Amino acid sequence: MYNSGLILEGGGMRGVYTAGVLEYFLENELFFPYIIGVSAGACQGSSYVARQPGRNKQVTIDYVTHQDYISYRNLLFKKELFGMDFIFEKLPNELVPFDFETFNNAAETFLIGTTDCISGEPVYFDKNDIPEDILKIIRASSTLPFMAPAIEFRGKTLMDGGISDPIPIKKAIADGVQKSVIVLTKPKGYRKKKSSFSWLPRYVYKDFKGLHTALETRYKMYNETLDYIEALEARNEVIVIRPSRDLKVGRVERNPDKLTSLYEVGYEDAKEKFAQLNDWIGA
Repeated sequence: MYNSGLILEGGGMRGVYTAGVLEYFLENELFFPYIIGVSAGACQGSSYVARQPGRNKQVTIDYVTHQDYISYRNLLFKKELFGMDFIFEKLPNELVPFDFETFNNAAETFLIGTTDCISGEPVYFDKNDIPEDILKIIRASSTLPFMAPAIEFRGKTLMDGGISDPIPIKKAIADGVQKSVIVLTKPKGYRKKKSSFSWLPRYVYKDFKGLHTALETRYKMYNETLDYIEALEARNEVIVIRPSRDLKVGRVERNPDKLTSLYEVGYEDAKEKFAQLNDWIGA
């Protein structure tokens, strides 16, 4: 049982909003006993758990114009739009070192959501169970279909956690979280539309029946999850932090100014909610 928990949505480069929120939490030493994130949420959450102020901003904004970060050159030569080796190996191990020791010793439960390509079901990993493979699992959670190859791990083929469980509030509740704080990366009222290319996964991922089924129905699951969250929010059973302004930042945004603006909105939104959060969690 956990008295409170933090749920972090993905969203590609829109995750800089979450980075801004978590930066404010770090500055004010607000931590939760239970944290779960998928995709970009898992990336941002890891630096938060590692107590590294400023790191998320460095990694997601300061390096975004680097040719190995996001580029069609990557897609052409490496078959991945995001430079996964650069992001999950060179950055954390060399350029912006990740504090593995603090992360591994942190008292918080930190879960990372991924999607099993064969079954199409979510698979969650606890940081304490995979200390040597944490970067690989966060990479798997961030591996977007059509943009990078799937990750093989312990007999499973894994991809983006946002496919099968985009906002893992029900997982948090099942794990005994009593008061959930949910960080979303799209403004209130947003709903996902059915992709006009919903047929494509059947041809690209012929061997991954579970994956293409999950991709085809993802928009429904996502919207149903948002409906569920908004119902909880209306009953004051969760607190939701979401962008107070729609800055039209895309999943693969490369403009540092636009990303910085969204980061600052996240920081200010967290600041605005902070007193309410403290009162609610402590009540």
